[in-house]
This record gives sequence, structure tokens and C-alpha cells, in this order.
Amino acid sequence: MTIRLYDTSARQIRDFVPLTAGCVSIYLCGATVQAAPHIGHIRSGLNFDIMRRWFAYRGYDVTFVRNVTDIDDKIIKKSAEQGRPWWSIGYENERAFNDGYDALGCLPPTYEPRATGHITEMIEMMSGLIERGHAYEADGNVYFDVRSFPGYLELSNQDLDDLRQPSGDNETGKRDKRDFAMWKASKPGEPSWETPWGRGRPGWHLECSAMAHKYLGTAFDIHGGGIDLIFPHHENEIAQAKAYGDDFAKYWVHNGWVTMSGEKMSKSLGNSVLVSEMVKAWRPIVLRYYLGTPHYRSMIEYSEEALREAESAFARIEGFVQRVTEKAGETVAPATEVPPAFAEAMDDDLGVPQALAIIHTTVRQGNSALAADDKEAAVARLAEVRAMLGVLGLDPLDEHWAGESDRGDDLHGVVDTLVRLVLDQRQSARERKDWASADAIRDQLNQSGLVIEDSPTGPRWTLGPRQ
Repeated sequence: MTIRLYDTSARQIRDFVPLTAGCVSIYLCGATVQAAPHIGHIRSGLNFDIMRRWFAYRGYDVTFVRNVTDIDDKIIKKSAEQGRPWWSIGYENERAFNDGYDALGCLPPTYEPRATGHITEMIEMMSGLIERGHAYEADGNVYFDVRSFPGYLELSNQDLDDLRQPSGDNETGKRDKRDFAMWKASKPGEPSWETPWGRGRPGWHLECSAMAHKYLGTAFDIHGGGIDLIFPHHENEIAQAKAYGDDFAKYWVHNGWVTMSGEKMSKSLGNSVLVSEMVKAWRPIVLRYYLGTPHYRSMIEYSEEALREAESAFARIEGFVQRVTEKAGETVAPATEVPPAFAEAMDDDLGVPQALAIIHTTVRQGNSALAADDKEAAVARLAEVRAMLGVLGLDPLDEHWAGESDRGDDLHGVVDTLVRLVLDQRQSARERKDWASADAIRDQLNQSGLVIEDSPTGPRWTLGPRQ
């Protein structure tokens, strides 16, 4: 058994060999909390949640760090615009992110450090870099000298001569326009912290280098994030950490975007779809299926049609789970091991689409067993399906999803009462052997979006796929 991952730094799929046998350490660039999350933000956390679950299934002891950037230019700008404290905006949106992660079934990280809680570590790192000749102070700012680090830009595979380094306001005193800010001198009215170089606040890149060092040490296994972070963020993290003396990350893993009309989902483009709104319109487990089942390196083009397809596909799986559970008369426990073909797919760079195909094949086999009244085979297939769904965080019988029902939860009881009246009429027609009337009632219910199934305990209704 060898897990293989696409390593951005190597530009190829590599066998995963942990730094410490039986353990895996993961650092994921988390939220910058200037606004509430859209589904593109949550996709990254969800992809790495699946990675974490798979490592745990394979027997690894996982340490998973996901940071919170609670101070940056955008948060300060929002604070000025809204007349609210910067920390109030950050905390409100941090909670919104955590609500989104939780709604979609992401396990909590081992550690979730905030940038502002690690100013001491940042000052220590800057001091060390200045002493080693890799950084310098100018006008109260501290800059990293990119020419001092020979490996700069190896991750993003750029040429230093052609580099266009993003710069913020008030970044004065640079020796080279390509140098990047590690620390920014404070401006009147802005949040600031005392340092040997005057009051100021951290630059974005420094935060993650310092927090990864704090929680995972001088070397760790996997650094993750969206592909948009490769440059400048991850490139600058590497420069800081390695120039400081850390080995830093051994593997670099990046997930693709969620796009709309071919563009990255972004608040600045005005095309974001907030998680808080999406979970009102769609079941969270369906959203997890939609965002988590494409390959993590692929792009997801957002559309209502794609969500409806995901809803329909998951309904087939969930319907099988419900039918076998009813036939068994008890909850069927997940199998202790997933099928070999599923494991092979997951070991190969987290091949979730191929693994999902195994789930659907097993569901079809289970449905065939149900049709043949082979309870033992159906139960066996359900045990396998639950084991596989558990790895993906999609087991509808898992306690996280307990109580979650189809959309319209608040009206479920009312609808159920009304549907039961109609079903009683259908049952009366069946008892009279008036099959035409019974079928007509069922067809009318189907046309209204309800699916009627005759189970051993009586007729059952569910909401069908959206029309």
C-alpha cells in the first residue's frame, strides 16, 4: 500500500513517504476572514478533509493545521468602510467559515491558529532572517530580499527577471521592487503591534511560515491550498522558511477552483455563492457530494444543472441505503475495509471520481440483490457502501447527518400529513383492486416531485430530483 500524490514542486505524482513512520503532518492555508465564505472557499477545506480521512483510514496519525488570517489589507479596508473594529469583522467571518465547514461535514482541524496570536513567532523569524542577510528594514517595513535566496520561484517555475511582485500601499524603501513585505509599518488608525523596527502589522506570507514552524516544526509532510496561492503566497512562504533554516514542506498539494462562466469564483467578481445561502436551498450532504466528488485538481464549473445532477446521483445511493436498512430491520454497520478497487483509486492521487464509480457499481449490485430478495448479499453490499461513503464523509447514516432530511425541513411534517392522506386513498384503491386509480394517484404524486416506493413497512415518499 502506497499513497501517491501530485506534488506541485516536482510537477509529477510521487509516492508519499512520511517524515515520521505512521504519521502525517498537513498544513492548509485557511480563511482570510474579510467576508463570509462562498463554496469556492469551502471546497479547499473539503478536499483536504477527504485527504485527511483517507490517511486516517490507511492507519496514519494525522496532525492537521488550518490557519486563520485575521488581519490583512482587506479586513482593515472593510473596518474603515463599515465603521467597525477589525477584530469584530474577522471574528464574525471566522465563525461563518467554521459554520460552513461544519455544515458540509469537515472534521475540525487539530490546530486552528490565528495570525494575530503569533506575532512573537513572526518577530523571531524576521530577526533571524535579518541576521542571516535575507531581510532588511526600511521605513518601519521589513522586506525579504528575494535575490538572497537562490531557490526563489522554483515552485511556480518563474524567471526572476520577469517577475511582477504584487505590492500593497505604503511599501516604501524597497531595495528591489521584486522584494516582498514581511512586516508593514502602521498607518494612523490601523491595528499595530510593537516590534524592534517600530509599530506595524504582519504581511500575509510571514504568518503561515511562522505558524507552520510553531505547530509542525522545521519540517512537515504536506502543505496545501488553492492553485491561486502558488504565487506569490506559497513561493514567499518557502523563501522565508528555508532562508530561516527550516526544511519546510516535503510535498505541495493544490486544489482547483470553483468557477462561474470560466472565471474563478470571487467576491471581487461579484459571482460568489455564499455557503450560508446554499445550505438553505440544497441539502448540505448534497453540496458535499457536489464539491467533493470531482478530482481535487480539477476545476468545477458551477451551475444549477450540475447541482441537480449531484442531487440525483446521491439520491440513488441514499435510496439504496434506506431500502436495505428497512429490509435488514436494523442499521447495518460499515465494513471494516473498503473494496480493493476503491482503495486503489484513493491511493492514486485521491482519485475520488474513480472511487465513486466503485460506489455506484456496488449500489447497482445491491439493488440487484434486493430485486432477487437476496437479503444477505444486499446487506453485504450496504456494509461496503457505508465504508466507502464514510471515507468521503458522505455516509447518510453517520451521526453528523442525523436528523438531516430533504429540503423543506420546516414543512416536512405538514407535507407528510397531506401526502399520507393521498396515500391512504391510493391504498384503498389497491385494496379494491382498482389498480388504474392507484397508479394514477402515484403518477400524480410523481409529477409533483414526490417519489413513492412500496416498502415492507408500507408506502414511503421522498422528494425526487428537481425538475
